[in-house]
Amino acid sequence: MTNPANEHAQVDIWVDPVCPFAWLTSRWLLEVEKVRPVKVAVHLMSLAVLNENKDIPADYREMLATAWAPVRVALAVEQQYGSEKLAEFYTAIGTRIHVQKEDRKDAIVGALADLGLPAELIELGDSDANDVALRESHHQGMDPVGDEVGTPVVRINGKSLFGPVITRAPKGEAAGRLFDGFSLVTEFDYFYELKRSRDTDLVFD
Repeated sequence: MTNPANEHAQVDIWVDPVCPFAWLTSRWLLEVEKVRPVKVAVHLMSLAVLNENKDIPADYREMLATAWAPVRVALAVEQQYGSEKLAEFYTAIGTRIHVQKEDRKDAIVGALADLGLPAELIELGDSDANDVALRESHHQGMDPVGDEVGTPVVRINGKSLFGPVITRAPKGEAAGRLFDGFSLVTEFDYFYELKRSRDTDLVFD
C-alpha cells in the first residue's frame, strides 16, 4: 500500500461494543497506527440486528437482548459528539466489558463518566428512537461482506472483509506485519476466505 508523503491511508472497522473479537481486532489496529501510515475510523454495527431473523441458540439470543443498550448509547455519543469521541467511548466501554468483565449497564455508566459525558445518555440504551440510524451504519459495514459473517468487518483499499479474527492483539512490528498481509489480500477482487478452527482462548491484555 503506497501513499504520498505524510498522507495516511484510511482504515475503517465496524464493531459492536459487546463483541470480544471486534475488540481484539480494534486493539490490533491501534497498534498498527503506531507502525504504519494508517488512520483508523470506528463505525458501529449491531449483533442484535445481524441475528434478529436468524435461528440461533436461546442462550445467544438472551445475550443479544442486552447488546442493544451499549451500541445504542455508542451511536448517541457519535451523533452528539462526533466520530473521535465514539472511538474514545468504544475504548472506554470495551475496556470495562472485555478486560474488567463489568456488567454491560455498569460499563456504560462507567464509560460515560470516564469521558465526562452526560450520565443521562444511558437512557437512550432502552430506546429504539435512533435504530434507523443504527441500522444504516450496520448495513454500511455489513452489506459489502454479506450476511454469513459477523464482526469485525474491516475496510481497506476500498475492499471490505470479515476479520481478521484474532485471539490476541499483536504489538509493534508484529502488528504491522499482520496488517501488511491483510492489506495485501484486499488487492485481489477474487479473494474471499481464509479460515481455520480456533483452538486458543482470547487474551485481553
